[in-house]
Amino acid sequence: VQLQASGGGLVQAGDSLRLSCVASIRSFEAYSMGWFRQAPGKAREFVAAISYTGDQIFYGDSVKGRFTISRDSAKNTVSLQMKSLEPDDTAVYYCAAGLFPGKTITTRGRDGSKYAYWGQGTQVTVSS
Repeated sequence: VQLQASGGGLVQAGDSLRLSCVASIRSFEAYSMGWFRQAPGKAREFVAAISYTGDQIFYGDSVKGRFTISRDSAKNTVSLQMKSLEPDDTAVYYCAAGLFPGKTITTRGRDGSKYAYWGQGTQVTVSS
């Protein structure tokens, strides 16, 4: 299993960026996907998650209204569209895959320890 995240870079405050994560997972359609981030010296933070069905989507409070998560099961890809970026969004962004039966992602999806597979991370730097 391999998750390959890409799309990070250096942008200015207010800019947009789109991250992608390609998952080499058999039965990708059975996996819920999440994005997390970690800034230097800070704990890992939940960003967004989407259920394996695609109908359960939720966000961390700090990105709600600015970020959008989506998935394309035909391409085994999950994306994170980020708008109105702020310097506080600077972090390494990680995608993760996990099995969450039914609608359990809504109660467990914010917990990184519930995800089975992780990508290597992509750096996002937002300058002021």
